[in-house]
Amino acid sequence: MDPSEFPVSLAVIAQRFQSLVWTCLDSDLTRTAVFYAERYFALAQNSHDARHLYATSLLREGQTYPALCVVDISRQDQCSGCLELKAKCCSVLGRYRQAQEALEEASKELAHTASTSTSSSRIARQSPDPAAIHCRSGAMALKGNLQAIAAQSFRQALNLNPMIWEAFEGLCALGSLPDIDDLFPPLPDPNKHPSHPNDELNKNSGPSATGAGFFTPEAGNAGNLFRGLKLDANQIQPFRMPHPPGHRDSLVSNDSPFRFADTTFQQAHRSSRSQPAVSGSTQPSVTRPLSSADEAGPMPKKLRSTAPQVALKPSKPLKLSIDDPLKKARTRPALMSSNSFSSSHTRSQSTVNSRVAPPASKNAVVTQNAAIRRSTRLLSGTGSKHAPKGPQTSTRERRKQQSHARSRSIESDEDELEVANSPSPPAMPNSPRSEGSPSSRTLSQEQAAQAAYEIEVADKYIYDLMRQFAGASRALAMYHSQKCLDAIELLPQTQQQTPWVLSTVGKAHYDKGEYGSAERAFRAVRTLEPYRLWDMEVYSTLLWHLQRPVELSFLAQELLNIDPRSPQAWIAIGNLFSLQKERAHALTCFRRATQMDPSCAYAYTLSGHETIDEDLDKAVTFFQTALRVDSRHYNAWYGLGTCYLRMSKLRLAEYHFRKAVEIHPDNAVLLGCVGMVAERRGDREGARALFDKAVGISPANALVRYRRAKILISAKEYKAAIKDLEHLRNFSPEESNVVFQLAKVYRLVGDEVKSAQLLAIARDISPKSMGKIKKLLNTKKDDGGDDRMDEG
Repeated sequence: MDPSEFPVSLAVIAQRFQSLVWTCLDSDLTRTAVFYAERYFALAQNSHDARHLYATSLLREGQTYPALCVVDISRQDQCSGCLELKAKCCSVLGRYRQAQEALEEASKELAHTASTSTSSSRIARQSPDPAAIHCRSGAMALKGNLQAIAAQSFRQALNLNPMIWEAFEGLCALGSLPDIDDLFPPLPDPNKHPSHPNDELNKNSGPSATGAGFFTPEAGNAGNLFRGLKLDANQIQPFRMPHPPGHRDSLVSNDSPFRFADTTFQQAHRSSRSQPAVSGSTQPSVTRPLSSADEAGPMPKKLRSTAPQVALKPSKPLKLSIDDPLKKARTRPALMSSNSFSSSHTRSQSTVNSRVAPPASKNAVVTQNAAIRRSTRLLSGTGSKHAPKGPQTSTRERRKQQSHARSRSIESDEDELEVANSPSPPAMPNSPRSEGSPSSRTLSQEQAAQAAYEIEVADKYIYDLMRQFAGASRALAMYHSQKCLDAIELLPQTQQQTPWVLSTVGKAHYDKGEYGSAERAFRAVRTLEPYRLWDMEVYSTLLWHLQRPVELSFLAQELLNIDPRSPQAWIAIGNLFSLQKERAHALTCFRRATQMDPSCAYAYTLSGHETIDEDLDKAVTFFQTALRVDSRHYNAWYGLGTCYLRMSKLRLAEYHFRKAVEIHPDNAVLLGCVGMVAERRGDREGARALFDKAVGISPANALVRYRRAKILISAKEYKAAIKDLEHLRNFSPEESNVVFQLAKVYRLVGDEVKSAQLLAIARDISPKSMGKIKKLLNTKKDDGGDDRMDEG
């Protein structure tokens, strides 16, 4: 993978994906979690964190076999996390021995790595999320056929958090989708805002992470990333994810579109330094070296008191804290003489110079030396010029001298605090205290600005990636198949080889009638994810159209082994029986699919198509039931139109065919059906226009081209009719109806020899057509004979 494909380091993007997926899992938005986890896993296939998160999302969604396939890799590549997830999957599948073996292996690996591993923790959400509640409410309303309520709930969910993929899929199912730029407005490019010391106290502190790098929010936030998001036409806040693990002084700028909406994190001053995050994958490129204080853990800052009655304990050496942008601590001057106190002027000068923080390693040495020298002066009087000399010094005198030395030390501390707290005079142009100058910023503050910028860039990258996928999904939902394929071509190369993308490509080609390309796409899906159930009902119907009984039988058996309670498996079995002309068994399987999932409109539609040749009234009932479940199921509208056309109810047939065309305007078969009804009503010009449009959409569609050829014959445009029929004969040389119509046209144009040859070929292909051939030979040349054509 080329790192230049990403605007920031992959570690920052990975951390943002982790935060987003875990928040979706906490909110029970498992379908959304699977979508983003698949995007994350496509970016970092060698990352165990991405693998674990993808498998966890699939397991929570109920896709146990796919989750097991993700973590069931070679033993040398497995970690303890992979083994634990494998045990969970095996436990769900009832493979308890395999689960026990996996847990034993995981415990052995943890025993070997116990000394180096660090504990990880993550605070889950503690209250229901409004956006997730609206999304689930919309899903229930959609299943209950409350389309207006469902659309409103989904829009409310997207207004609170536009990253909820399930809400967007719900709007796609309803067909009420605005333009992507209106639903998900593009975000401006983030700008790097320089961090200034005086601005640190006015910013919010982001949550930290520990252990494996999973998001650990503050207690007040409770892991809720969706709270406080508002959507307007000008500016959008796509999602509020926690900041990647880093130093506590890595603050997000107030201009970030992904800033926190809660104000409970704002504090005017922190009394103690927070614990640094333990994560090496998301550190900025410029890191601050750790001092001895950092290695020892968080150390509270000890402020020197200005009250004279507070005495310093001489038994404890003083420790100076490292410069922290949140506390504005000044380090005590360390370079003092061991045998005499420094003057106030020297102390003031060193205090001013200490604003520019030295490197942490040097600061630690200076701090240690200063503490040793000061404690030496305080504990012994030898460093003072007023100390009495000689061994005859009494105990009382030594105590007086030590007390006097301590009082002078406190006075010197007071002088330092007065200098530090006094108003600063106007700084010189080259003074290090000049505000806004580069020297006034510490290294940690520069890290904070860089971290905030990288967070904004990573968030925008994820948001833009989601917008690209949303564009492809919207085009597919509106049955603009070519637009969908064009949008997929614009996706990053790493995302184009994922199961979701390849499945979308297969469905787009299937809707276009390009069955060969659709089959190749679904085969690639089965190779990447052999236990996938989603969209397999479309693949089984595709194999039915291609007349592939062996492949269809293999697919049906595998789906039944994966999940015998899935509607996809029973639809595949029903398609297999339908291909073998066993309609009773096919209807039984389709009815079983509806029992597994009463909201499966496709099973009702297939049941209608199976009964359309035997019982039209029963077929109408099946199609109407499918439309009650899903009013945008164009196959059901097409089925109803076909039933009414066979009943010779032309107005009802045309109405239902046109409703199907409104849903799927680029379907050549549907346009051809509307043209057939128009032709039967006597509107030949309207029928020809519809056939021309259908041929323009799908030039390889034989049915609409055959219908147009008949219209051309009726209009006595013989040359155009011969062109269409010759095109059909080249692709289907064994089709007797095409040969017969071509022989009739050649006879009408006066080519008796060519007509006789074609009639002989038609007789050889279909001996049952001898009656039509004799009738054609007995008619006059100018009479086109019987205009009726076989439907096959």
